[in-house]
Amino acid sequence: MSVSGKRSSISSSHKNGEPRTSTAISCNSGSSAEDSSDDDSSDDLICQQLKNKTASNLDCTYWDIQKLIKYTRAGNRTATVLALTCLKEHELNSVSCQQAIRDIGGIEVLINLLTTADVKCKIVALQVLSELAECTLVRRSITDLGGVPHLVTLLASPNYQLRLLAAQTLAHVAKVNKASRMVRKSYYGLARLVDLLDIPISVLERKLEQLSDDEVQMLDVAHAGARALWSLSQSQKNKKAMQRAGCVPLLARLLRSVHRNVLVPAAATVQQCATEEIFKLAMQKEGMIPDLVTHLSSDDPELRKHAALAIFKCAEEKATRDAVRQNGGLDPLVQMLRAETAIKDGNNKPIVAALSGALWKCAISPENVRRLEELDTIELLVTCLKSEDNEEVLTNLVGAIAECCRSPNNRVALRLADGLPSLVALLSGTNPKLLENTVSALGQVAQEPQSLKILLELDGVRLIWTLLKCSDPQVQANAASSLCPFIKHAEDSAEMVRSLIGGFELLVTLLSSNDKRVLSNVCATVSCIASKDKDNLGIITDYGVVERLASLVTTEDPTLRSHLSTAIAHCAVYGSNCRKFGLLGIVPTLVDYMTCSNLGVLRATANALYKLSTEPYNCICMFDSGVVPHLLQTIGSSDEHLQESSAGCLSNIRRMALAAQQEF
Repeated sequence: MSVSGKRSSISSSHKNGEPRTSTAISCNSGSSAEDSSDDDSSDDLICQQLKNKTASNLDCTYWDIQKLIKYTRAGNRTATVLALTCLKEHELNSVSCQQAIRDIGGIEVLINLLTTADVKCKIVALQVLSELAECTLVRRSITDLGGVPHLVTLLASPNYQLRLLAAQTLAHVAKVNKASRMVRKSYYGLARLVDLLDIPISVLERKLEQLSDDEVQMLDVAHAGARALWSLSQSQKNKKAMQRAGCVPLLARLLRSVHRNVLVPAAATVQQCATEEIFKLAMQKEGMIPDLVTHLSSDDPELRKHAALAIFKCAEEKATRDAVRQNGGLDPLVQMLRAETAIKDGNNKPIVAALSGALWKCAISPENVRRLEELDTIELLVTCLKSEDNEEVLTNLVGAIAECCRSPNNRVALRLADGLPSLVALLSGTNPKLLENTVSALGQVAQEPQSLKILLELDGVRLIWTLLKCSDPQVQANAASSLCPFIKHAEDSAEMVRSLIGGFELLVTLLSSNDKRVLSNVCATVSCIASKDKDNLGIITDYGVVERLASLVTTEDPTLRSHLSTAIAHCAVYGSNCRKFGLLGIVPTLVDYMTCSNLGVLRATANALYKLSTEPYNCICMFDSGVVPHLLQTIGSSDEHLQESSAGCLSNIRRMALAAQQEF
């Protein structure tokens, strides 16, 4: 069975398809795992059958295989080639064949043949190894017996068939962790695989029937090399090494090919590597995003899935989101999700996860949300939400809803589509990422009055408040942030908050968190509570909110400084809190905030100083800390709130000074 000159090898897929990869995508897509997992359920089943097979029930194929291996060992060149040719005629994926070859040491014999000087022996041995390597147990044997360095050496062979078969075998073997490391550490291992992708763009752009035999062979080798890199790209270290070896421009070239067998592994490798920041930058430089958008409309579902996954992983960058919109990528994403949703098939979960994830990240840009709004995306997302049970897909769908609901029109659309009960129901789950996105979405929706009423009827506030106990800081932060619109806009929100047993104590306790985002959002929630009702402010004061807030003033984070200053301003108006803050020594630190260039920090700090300046002791501290020059500068600001707070603080300091003069 000759490998050379077969044009059909480009137009047909490998019988076992491309390397299997995980479809799960987390907010931590840049995994630090050393290498990819080589687990495979079907391969493991075969391996278990091999172990359990006993000599008593072995068929005649077992003994025929063993005879052929013996002839391979003992015979001359001709006998070896004939024996291996006969071996290829057997069903090498069967239990009997694999056990026979392993029992008699056939894997070692085949690896030894790779070191011979005879090209024909090497080719036939590789043909057998390439098929056998589809089994996990055989891959491990090849790795343990030192076959990987020999395969890497053959990648540089001048013989086309040797390069092709070596790359095909490595595509299977590299799924083993140890083998993956060996390829990276082997002499020019990854660089040689990358070199296999280097074929002229003219070959990639012409149809198969227009190519010469040599050009078809180049495509065959590029396909095998791309599949091997796909397997290797599941290791973080390999991704970086591949980028250093110069694979990005070559993958970008392959993405412009008209040949599916080259496109699919190339797109798969790109989406695997897209978790690395340096790779994302290289992709933008090479202009890959327009090509990925083009493949979203492909007839091949595998290619569409990998293109969507690549966009999902890269769309955290604004440049990528803009490129997707500018190249018309939002429309096919929505259309494909609508088509996949109509198919009641559990096997399409990976592509639904990829599409919903891509929409989620693209919706971060307001410009993209406007286009998605025109495409009635919210209605589609709600339809998917109601029929979905996969947590990965749900996470992506709710993430997209949360981003889209930053637009007031989409909040109304979500309510009209009856999506609120489905969102509230998700609050009872345990998946941290799903909970994080769900509370974020509900926080956006609660800004719409009618939606707020529905959420209150569904007991949404209590469920969100309960999530403040979650061990995940991101869930805590989003839950605290989502409570603010409920407290601000709900009727009789003060009584609603008081009805949550243990809620105030839990909130104040969170001011001891080590996460700055949690602290910032809890300070915002405290501000809302303190500004709405004096009784509630008195309760959180009794729980020690003044001391907790005072302990945070040394922060350097501008967002936390802004929310903290606002919370101090609202809490300072109750009882003796104003003097307490001064005695705790926060005034000099707040004065230092006035040197910041952030308008939000300046506005909140000036307001806090204004409220604190009602206490004479605090006025003295402010004056001694040099606040007057800062206030004289900010009083001329174009921001009215900053002007008023600065003027009020100066007025109180001046009034205190005049009163002191009159006493003397």
